[in-house]
Amino acid sequence: MANPTSTEAPVLTPQFCFNEKLLQDFLRLSRSSIDDSITQNLNALVMPSRQGFDPSSTAVRQTDSRGQKVIDPNACQGFKENVLFPSWQARSDVLNYCAGVATSPDPEDPDLILRQTESARDRERVVDERLDPYSARFFPKEARTESLANLVRNQRTVEEIIRARTWGLVSERCGGSSSSWEDALNDWRKKHQR
Repeated sequence: MANPTSTEAPVLTPQFCFNEKLLQDFLRLSRSSIDDSITQNLNALVMPSRQGFDPSSTAVRQTDSRGQKVIDPNACQGFKENVLFPSWQARSDVLNYCAGVATSPDPEDPDLILRQTESARDRERVVDERLDPYSARFFPKEARTESLANLVRNQRTVEEIIRARTWGLVSERCGGSSSSWEDALNDWRKKHQR
């Protein structure tokens, strides 16, 4: 089973968010330790030694995934409460914080003066598109807050997809839960006052 300490969120600062590689690495590592290896994490919860060895289990090849044993409900609940939901919450906290940073003014933007200069030059430019049809193109450099906002938006979409897939597997292996992953996570948040 994955180590719950691997889901701890980093210290949240604007510098962390603006370092997009560091932000993406945290999200990628968190997802790979829990969500990408969900089948292995769930298989680790099965305790076949408690039931004893059944010699007839080796007589037929088990290729049907529905033949997998349902995991002990207490083990499943413990996994969800102590590993899965804390991991999801840590990633949600990081994305929410960085979304706030992306929508705040950025007085320390290193490219602010360059963008302002380019913008002033662009306003003064006289374009004769008959001579050069491409001269009207102007690609202003994106502010780092805009870049961060796009990254956060994309990562939230990725989170939705990954969580839906993970929750489907957890529901299948742990005995079908009728609630969605959003409802289950919100219930966990209420219990843990997050």
